[in-house]
Amino acid sequence: MRRLLWPVVILALLLLVNVFFTANFFSIQMRDGHLYGSLIDILRFGAPLILVSLGMTLVIATGGIDLSVGSVVAIAGALACLQISDDAGVFTAVALALGLSVLLGAWNGLLVAVVGIQPIIATLILMVAGRGLAQLITDGQIITVNSPSYKVIGGGYWLTVPFGILLVVVVLAITVFLTRRLALGMLIESVGGNAEASRLAGIRSRGIIIMVYAFAALCAGVAGLMISSNVSSADGNNAGLWVELDAILAVVIGGTSLSGGRFSLGGTVLGALIIQTLTTTIYSIGVPPETTLLFKALVVTAVCLIQSKSFREKVFGGRRRAVPPSPAAEEKVRVTA
Repeated sequence: MRRLLWPVVILALLLLVNVFFTANFFSIQMRDGHLYGSLIDILRFGAPLILVSLGMTLVIATGGIDLSVGSVVAIAGALACLQISDDAGVFTAVALALGLSVLLGAWNGLLVAVVGIQPIIATLILMVAGRGLAQLITDGQIITVNSPSYKVIGGGYWLTVPFGILLVVVVLAITVFLTRRLALGMLIESVGGNAEASRLAGIRSRGIIIMVYAFAALCAGVAGLMISSNVSSADGNNAGLWVELDAILAVVIGGTSLSGGRFSLGGTVLGALIIQTLTTTIYSIGVPPETTLLFKALVVTAVCLIQSKSFREKVFGGRRRAVPPSPAAEEKVRVTA
């Protein structure tokens, strides 16, 4: 719980900043049976990032990285919208999009675990090629669909709550159960700590690596469906652009080390919410569009520095006072001498 202290503090500070720029920022209203409010909007718009970040957490826990999740987001949304525009059923479109996402993730895992390519290179291949595949699926155009059933995934409501938020809760609950209630989480951490040692101990490290990359791509595919359904269109060029970088930042802010090993799903969720709240704050305070990315980078840098224990000790800790030895210690030194 101590690792989550600073992410919680930072998130609370960002939320409080918005109070000065947005009237009734913390108010939640019920309209036509649906919940509305700034906090609901942060959760709804941050849902795709949370999903991508959850998958990224497990990949990083194995000592890897996945730069292709943004392309998978675009591919999943493009394929689903293409199928719906060709009069395919929503279930069929969603199944095909998620199935292709899992295959792409498994391909990344094979390149890393079996072929032995470094994760950053293996996933960079799909990052570039996948964006081209998404544009090939859409034929370089923006595919627009008109399907109320598909709209529910990213823009609908269920039990007064945005469906995307409920979807994130379900995925998070399943992930927590598999990694914290079963031995899977310990196996992932052992592979990230030392893949060769875990293999010699009888752990099928290759299978675990392939599985986490497939899971990361599945989460990215679901996020792609949410994004495309929310706007009822698919843009192979811009959908999911740079989401992989935000996901990596969310994982790091949440306290998971990029070197692999122990991971924190709760910290990742907080990190994703911090990034989404920061985006909302940027719009609230009226930061000029041409400086948005620079402002965001500066704030994220400050957040990471504040979380660093060594940085806090150097800046805020100062020099420790010399503690005079106790009489008992002086007596011990005298006797020894």
